[in-house]
Amino acid sequence: MTNTAHTHTGSTLPDISSPYVLERDEGDHVHFLNHLATRKIGAGEDGSMSVVEFLAPRGFGPPLHCHDHEDEVMIILEGEISFISGDDEFTGRTGATVFLPHGVPHTFQVLSETARYTTINASRSGPPVFDRMVVELGEPTDTPELPEPTEIDPAEVATVLGANGITVLGPPPC
Repeated sequence: MTNTAHTHTGSTLPDISSPYVLERDEGDHVHFLNHLATRKIGAGEDGSMSVVEFLAPRGFGPPLHCHDHEDEVMIILEGEISFISGDDEFTGRTGATVFLPHGVPHTFQVLSETARYTTINASRSGPPVFDRMVVELGEPTDTPELPEPTEIDPAEVATVLGANGITVLGPPPC
């Protein structure tokens, strides 16, 4: 058997019509809401999924929100994260896979010093837009490192999320 997947070494993601391999720390990096997001697979105009890897510091958590159309799978590569999804509360640790269905409000918070996790978003109603939202709110960077914390404008976050099918329902966890 011949390995025909291309190894990617650049800042622009390859076309999703061919297989490719991205190593750790490869992909399109953005500083996103005081943590690092690395796009691994962009859904584009006709893709069925997007994949973004995150590195987040202790205490990070998004606002309580609900994805209107996209299911989300989180794979915790390193660290410990607490979750609230609907009426359920649980903790995921290194190696855990967490499923967060669309239409169910959820949030999470990093409990360990840092956490590295991958999110896979898929939609039944068209290409997922989660990765585009990350790029829209993020600042491009060439280095896969956590940014210096800056002030976040909750109104801007809610507006951009809303435009991408995510409804903000409450503040981040404390």
